[in-house]
Amino acid sequence: MIYLQLFLSFMKIGLFSFGGGYAMIPLIQREIENHGWLSASEFIDIIAIAEMTPGPIAVNSATFVGYKAAGILGGIVATFGVALPSLVLILIVSRYFFKFQDHPLNKMLFYGIRPVIVGLIFSAAVFVAQTAFFKEDIVFNLSYILKNFLCVINFKSMLIFAVSLICLVKFKINPILMIVISGILGVVFAF
Repeated sequence: MIYLQLFLSFMKIGLFSFGGGYAMIPLIQREIENHGWLSASEFIDIIAIAEMTPGPIAVNSATFVGYKAAGILGGIVATFGVALPSLVLILIVSRYFFKFQDHPLNKMLFYGIRPVIVGLIFSAAVFVAQTAFFKEDIVFNLSYILKNFLCVINFKSMLIFAVSLICLVKFKINPILMIVISGILGVVFAF
């Protein structure tokens, strides 16, 4: 039964996700929470691993979640589920897209979809930030956090974030190098 749940959940994610892997993160998170397959911190770890490994983040995430929930076969089933809708849709759409690419309805459709993609990506960023910047035992409650700011903020994570952001934006450091440096900082701060 878990294999069917994994397949259907990830097929739904693959079918209704627009905007790439980061836009899929809130949908994957919701499915994981609904089925209790992983904790929030485990999911954040999977996102980090999926980001560092070659391939699309959605496929990597599906593989890791499926593996964690139901072993190797679970990983295969979840990966197939998330990839199948894209494969079918791209085969259908590619046949007609160029023919109707300049149609006003097509342009209006994409005009409406773009803002929701930004919202989905921002929602994923907020979820990751909640888990990364706040201590694990804190339920995200804005009023509680504002009242107890110094007690609930993980300042070491905030420092790694600030250093990473400055290095990536201002100094244009290679993202792979920044991941390695951040991992080393994490090890240093943990001791």
